[in-house]
Amino acid sequence: MTAFRWVPPFAQGLVRDLRVRWALEEAGLAYEERLIGPEEQRSAAYRRQQPFGQVPVLEQDGLTLFESGAIVLHVAEQSKALLPTEAQARLRARTWMFAALSTVEPPILALNALGMKQPVDDGVVPTRARVASRVDQRLDSLAAFLTGKEHLEGAFSAADLLMTTVLRALRDTDRVSSRVVLREYQAGCEARPAFQRALRAQMDTFARHAPVSP
Repeated sequence: MTAFRWVPPFAQGLVRDLRVRWALEEAGLAYEERLIGPEEQRSAAYRRQQPFGQVPVLEQDGLTLFESGAIVLHVAEQSKALLPTEAQARLRARTWMFAALSTVEPPILALNALGMKQPVDDGVVPTRARVASRVDQRLDSLAAFLTGKEHLEGAFSAADLLMTTVLRALRDTDRVSSRVVLREYQAGCEARPAFQRALRAQMDTFARHAPVSP
């Protein structure tokens, strides 16, 4: 699995190889890191594997995949720990995987581009207000669905894994913490030993490769 050698502190714990690490940990599948930096990102060889130069890329048994959501789904299909065995529950869990990445995450990413805590400049104020409202609507809908539930579909699944990593992008705001249902949901998912191992592995990699101050 490819991962960055180092990223600035604001991105640490958020880079999307975390999703794949977590899925592999939950599934009990061993993996090796292939660490890359800017030079590798721009190389023709890497762009053949990941056309956009991002991480992660997963190589397994001759198969090469990119996009964290696709990789997590691939891993989940190999593990009873990440998808229900009952057919309809399995489909519902997959639906929530897509909802995390297609419905909840996009306005959060847009808000980040416009200024997660405050507008990046005066020109984006009206647009940012509309995007922030959309984020709040999505979070309110998610909280309403999760009320009285520990997980999105029965037991913990890949849907919760992806949703939790999406919510982590709001960690510098009170948008999750101010919603008790979401705060407790995220805390419960992040308390899982597999998540803690995955996060520690990512953070340890960044620590080992941190730039040396002059």
